[in-house]
Amino acid sequence: MGLTALQASGEGLGTRFTAYQVGKYRGATAAARFSDPQAEFATLRSECAVYDLGYRAKISLTGGDRVRWLNGMVTNNVRDLAVGQGVYAFLLNPQGHILGDLYAYNRGESIVVDTDRSQLEKILATVDHYIIMDDVEVKDLSDSLTALGIAGPKAREVLNTAGIAIPEIGPLQLIDARCACSCDCTECTVVRGDDDAAVEMYELWLAPGDVRKTWDALVAHGATPVGFEALELHRIVSGIPLFGVDVRERELPQETEQARALNFNKGCYVGQEIVERIRSRGAVHRKLAGFLVGGLHSIAAGTKVVVGEKEVGEITSVASLCQPNAEATIALGYIRRELGTPGREVMLGSVKATVVPLPVSNSVLLGHAVARPA
Repeated sequence: MGLTALQASGEGLGTRFTAYQVGKYRGATAAARFSDPQAEFATLRSECAVYDLGYRAKISLTGGDRVRWLNGMVTNNVRDLAVGQGVYAFLLNPQGHILGDLYAYNRGESIVVDTDRSQLEKILATVDHYIIMDDVEVKDLSDSLTALGIAGPKAREVLNTAGIAIPEIGPLQLIDARCACSCDCTECTVVRGDDDAAVEMYELWLAPGDVRKTWDALVAHGATPVGFEALELHRIVSGIPLFGVDVRERELPQETEQARALNFNKGCYVGQEIVERIRSRGAVHRKLAGFLVGGLHSIAAGTKVVVGEKEVGEITSVASLCQPNAEATIALGYIRRELGTPGREVMLGSVKATVVPLPVSNSVLLGHAVARPA
């Protein structure tokens, strides 16, 4: 790669692992790459990858009003969550615009909110603003609870051979597990990724002191370390919008195409009137979509989407895929809803692109990619 190995400083696993390159990602310092990010992406999609989730923050909500209160704050149904189950949701302002996104997990005696570190300060401030006479206690767990991610078709096999045996669990379901492997950690919580992911994904929630030995055990049993550059490639190909990049405070929930974040039968919450008005009066005028270009092209976030001579949207994220047999550029962005049908040709600046469904399937990708030079 021609890069000098760097030891990261700051938050995240970068403080404990040597990587080729490090940087800021979603509010934390983390490993950008351990080798070639394109090879790391391929490993994540076809074998088994392990990666830093130190950029995620955890918040504990306790107290008798915690369920009722949080259910009145977010767009999804927390009230009816079974113990050990999670849900994805938006946090809105009264005008229906998105202030942040999060996962909420029912832990029995508490609710654990999981979000990016970059959102932590704002979410804590919003929580503090809306807790008035409610019996809700808030605790930031970020310094006492961290996480590793493990993903790929062989992820569960690697977990089992490493001694972290787990039963079949559904999307956003979590269980407490005891490691019986050489890492000899006490306990960890295993969380299954949600249905939006294109590959099987798990999170291991554990104490910071158990991170290094768990990482080493997973690597020893077949997991390949990957950095956030590969995670970004996977995120964009999977069509998962990132708050602060693809989802900003000017967006309305239905524009993001994240129906998984919305529940229309749960009762009132902040911003609900706007969300319900959009549903009852018809769809919003634009939507998040995927765009695919054959070959590698320099397309920046903010590039306008053009049909004919009219600007009809903008790009928010871009990924360049350079795999062994093909090259392609994939982008996420917004387009006027009536023009966002798969197969439509548009211009991204001076580059011709095709609107594609999300997530981008391998068949669609290969159908638009160009052969890589030998």
